Amino acid sequence: MNKAFSLARLLLSLLALLLATACSEPKLDALPSGTRVLALGDSLTAPHGVQPGEDWPTLLGQKTGWSVINAGISGNTSAQALDRLPALLEQHDPQLVLVTLGGNDMLRRQAQGQTVANLGRMLDLAKAQGAKAVLLATPKPSLAGAVFNNLSPPDFYAEVAKDRKVPLIADALPEVLSDTNLKGDQLHPNAAGHALLATKIFEALKEIGYAK
Repeated sequence: MNKAFSLARLLLSLLALLLATACSEPKLDALPSGTRVLALGDSLTAPHGVQPGEDWPTLLGQKTGWSVINAGISGNTSAQALDRLPALLEQHDPQLVLVTLGGNDMLRRQAQGQTVANLGRMLDLAKAQGAKAVLLATPKPSLAGAVFNNLSPPDFYAEVAKDRKVPLIADALPEVLSDTNLKGDQLHPNAAGHALLATKIFEALKEIGYAK
């Protein structure tokens, strides 16, 4: 009985130690107001179908006090955005880069391996510049997902984020684009969709520790 009691106490002590260690993980420092942030993307980032100022990067800047540069260009593939990135990094010298690409690659049925390589290279370039990087997942094209309002991201986004050791915001775009009331057409968010995207991305960045 005493041995069993001692063993139980030992296990409880080890559990308490593990919990204390987990709780003592250092939190990331939030980026202050005025931080330069580059939102690199395609038409899901650009003010496509909405008025200037209604796009989620602008709204994210209003929520955070950051200077968010909208570097979204409609129709861009990951390869095209990768080509643009070095000049953008040199021009803006951002402290944070938000990468939201891959949708046009999937629509054009480009090789997934090339998309993965391009995304990884973009994250590498951002970090080499001294910026923090966050990857945002785009939902995979799916007739069933569109019909049943249940779009989801492909697995490769999580794989890229894990491989490059950067945070992933997986659900913001798929959840918004699954709601027909938040879309101006079959593929793009309307003004309400951009507003909700800004909120979801802001909340995700708060959880990561970059926003407050």
